[in-house]
Amino acid sequence: MNIILETERLLLREFEVADAPHYYELNQDPEVLRYTGDAPFPTLESAVDFLRNYDHYQQHGFGRWTVILRETGELIGWCGLKYLQDVEEVDLGYRFFQKHWRKGYATESGKACVRYGFEDLKLPFIVGRAMIGNIGSIRVLENCGMTWWKDCILEGHPSVYYRIPAAP
Repeated sequence: MNIILETERLLLREFEVADAPHYYELNQDPEVLRYTGDAPFPTLESAVDFLRNYDHYQQHGFGRWTVILRETGELIGWCGLKYLQDVEEVDLGYRFFQKHWRKGYATESGKACVRYGFEDLKLPFIVGRAMIGNIGSIRVLENCGMTWWKDCILEGHPSVYYRIPAAP
């Protein structure tokens, strides 16, 4: 297991092909996908293919990471950084099984990722994006120290861009 980050309650590690059944299940929940613009994986094999071909670690030295509960070893979702090539920015993103919402896991893992982005990757700033109606995600961005930067359109929906600069 390639652990990238550890928090009080969580371990963040690189994706593994063995995670495919979990990510297939996660992306079958319409509430989980409601504000993402993503479609569910059509088959388990498509989730396997996604994980097998996920190359952000090799291309950029970071990516989205599987989030595991320290106490039980349960895979509860993912959190991490993604390089947005079209705008040359690094985005904080997260997605968790509903049963793990409102427990602070997105904020806890998000803060760890922001810290990693600044301390280890030396990023000048990190962004977070959310559709207007996604109040929970907006709160996570704010709890991670981000502030509103600008309005935008994501996947055809009114959205907001949040951002946090590296400390001077």
